[in-house]
Amino acid sequence: MLVRTYRESDRPFLRTLYLSSRKKCWTWLDGRQWHLEDFDGATFGEKILVAEEQNHLVGFASLWLPDSFLHNLFVDPAWQRQGVATALLEACYPLCGDKMALKCLTKNRRALAFYQRHGWKIISSGIAEHGEYFLMHRAIEQHKLFFR
Repeated sequence: MLVRTYRESDRPFLRTLYLSSRKKCWTWLDGRQWHLEDFDGATFGEKILVAEEQNHLVGFASLWLPDSFLHNLFVDPAWQRQGVATALLEACYPLCGDKMALKCLTKNRRALAFYQRHGWKIISSGIAEHGEYFLMHRAIEQHKLFFR
């Protein structure tokens, strides 16, 4: 699997992936008002990394670098549980300082379990646009850079 920096030519597919992943995985939310262009706003000004497998885009992560904040991590539902999210996380770590943060919706049990398996700790909780969330932190160890 290759994890690389986003190219503008990735946008059409990543818009589709973002929309379809939210609709499939966030079943407790009403996605009727979601649009392809939501990807643009959700990643504006962020560093985006893209995962490719056999020349197919299979996931992406976006970081708000000033705060070492993992804002988005989405994997094509057909490619979930195949190491894509782990590869994206590993590629994010070298871009941040000694600690990263993210918010995970409390109802997103699979994502919460995934992050906890990867060493993320719940620091606090809150309420945002899509419901209750956990604020999570992870101390970063020395990692190799896995993207180009």
